[in-house]
Amino acid sequence: MEVERSCEAWTPEYFMENESMCLERLSENSVWSSIPLLNCTELAHLPDGRLVRFRGMLQDMQDPECYLERYTVRCKSNQTVLRQQNGKYRDILVYNEAKELVDSGCNADNTFGERRSMFVVSIPGQNEWALEYEKQQNGVGSTIVSTEPANEEQRVVLKRSHEDEMEVEEATSATIDDLTTAAASPVTAKNEFKRMATSAPQASTTANGVTVLSADYLLNSPITERPGKACLVKLYNNYDDWTLNTVIEVVGFLSVDPALDGSGDSTGMDEFVDDVTEHQATHPPPSLIPRLHALSMRKLSHCNPLLLEADGLEAEQQGVTEATYKDLHNLFTQCLFGDRVAAEYLLCHLVSSVYIRDEVESRGQFSLNLSNIPTEVLPRYTHSLYELLELLLPASHYFAMTLENMNTMQFVPKKDYVTNKLTSGLLQLAPHTHLVLDETRLQAGKLESAGVEAVQHVAHLIKNQRLKYNFQFYQLDFNSDVPVLVLSEGRSMLPSNCNLPIIPDLDAIQLIDETIKAGRHYITPKLDEMRRFLTTARLRKFDMKTLDPTLVQDDFVRMRSADNAVTMDDLHALFVLARLIGVSRGQKVLLREHWERAKELEKERHNRLEMFVKRKSEI
Repeated sequence: MEVERSCEAWTPEYFMENESMCLERLSENSVWSSIPLLNCTELAHLPDGRLVRFRGMLQDMQDPECYLERYTVRCKSNQTVLRQQNGKYRDILVYNEAKELVDSGCNADNTFGERRSMFVVSIPGQNEWALEYEKQQNGVGSTIVSTEPANEEQRVVLKRSHEDEMEVEEATSATIDDLTTAAASPVTAKNEFKRMATSAPQASTTANGVTVLSADYLLNSPITERPGKACLVKLYNNYDDWTLNTVIEVVGFLSVDPALDGSGDSTGMDEFVDDVTEHQATHPPPSLIPRLHALSMRKLSHCNPLLLEADGLEAEQQGVTEATYKDLHNLFTQCLFGDRVAAEYLLCHLVSSVYIRDEVESRGQFSLNLSNIPTEVLPRYTHSLYELLELLLPASHYFAMTLENMNTMQFVPKKDYVTNKLTSGLLQLAPHTHLVLDETRLQAGKLESAGVEAVQHVAHLIKNQRLKYNFQFYQLDFNSDVPVLVLSEGRSMLPSNCNLPIIPDLDAIQLIDETIKAGRHYITPKLDEMRRFLTTARLRKFDMKTLDPTLVQDDFVRMRSADNAVTMDDLHALFVLARLIGVSRGQKVLLREHWERAKELEKERHNRLEMFVKRKSEI
């Protein structure tokens, strides 16, 4: 029996021989967290074949691909069989080109397998403090010794698509993709279909006329200002367990051999331009987008590095819940011009998430429109408020709704049939990434057709927590869970679950810049507690069945008697708010006091709305 190895010494062969034992070890958090995190580690410190982790959002799924799971290696001089070589968890054929040959075609001794590539990007909008904590927890400071075969072993690209021919000539130092391309037939119906696509990839053209896809296009981040990292994850089983936009952490063998780069494989293929471009997109430079052959994957419920395990800090949170809630409420009250009601609504928004979803609707989202923002006297206020939220949330994004941004930016993912790639859009965000839309930046002008479409996509996300992906010939809805905060002067043109006009204190307006600075200084020693509190409150299980249904029924009858326009949707909205009041205070069950507070807040909110409608009619 082989002696148990440390994780850094694992090879594909060792894992396959000891799969059960290795997976059991990976189930231990101490072992899992000891594996280098690719997000925080330079590739120069990670050799080809090293066991690594990558954390990110599943942005796209590629077509299944065929690979040589096992193949024959022969002696070059006399053709005798030397060994059966494993090809699983590798992109490269392993043999000595000077002395050996590989049977890469369909013969009785070769075994073909199927795997699927998933394009994973580092979590879009992850804030700087969260990234710094990740680096502190997972940084690798020293070079790691390689576990791959000796340098004299020449390796050849193994991957090929289902669309490639199954018969391949014996491989030497050329890639299998090169060999299949050389035998390719003339342009097929598939190529004609791809030419129907109208969107062109962002690309640069070299002096010799060869189109090279840009790094931004290949990285494909929803937030182009902060592209982060990306990884091509090769999955060997359980394909259907993973859906787009899921946040995952994967452990697998790193593959960064330079032979994987498809950007230089266009020689002699000018008549197949689309195929060349798609080849570059599916074979990006490994120095930019490394490959990772997955051994184990986990779905993450959050991206807060302060909470390695959400339940592990439950006892600690109970001790600081009340004080932390008060600190947050006071902070938001001061930074919202002394408006305690607005502070409570904002806190409810920050801990909101979808908790019920079916084919028709979702419940739990709490998009908030804070209106009556005095931007005429405070043009930078909205950005200062966002910078405060950025300190508290692990992932968020601020978007200025200028006419130029609305008319020119891509908001939803769109299929590019030339590269066979799902190009990302601004709204393709990981669950619980807070999106702050600054409508105060929208000035008089014309929304073009693209801008109108963008507004429709944002509205659809807010109302349904679903996002329409554009496949050009049709659209598909994908689930989302992105809390949206809209800051506006008047009532937003976007829908919301809750529109609340702020009632600012006049003295507070004059001192708001100093107030926000003082607030940032005050919370500095308490930031980690607040960050833990907000994430844990959202993750904590909450029981809504503890509230007496008779009480709810009687209240609903009174509401209907006072206003015939009240519907079941209004009752559901009140339930969501009452739940969020309990959640924001660190509770686990819905109490009568939460219900009563929800009714008080809604009464105050409706009074404000009526007051502003009356003012507007008098102008």
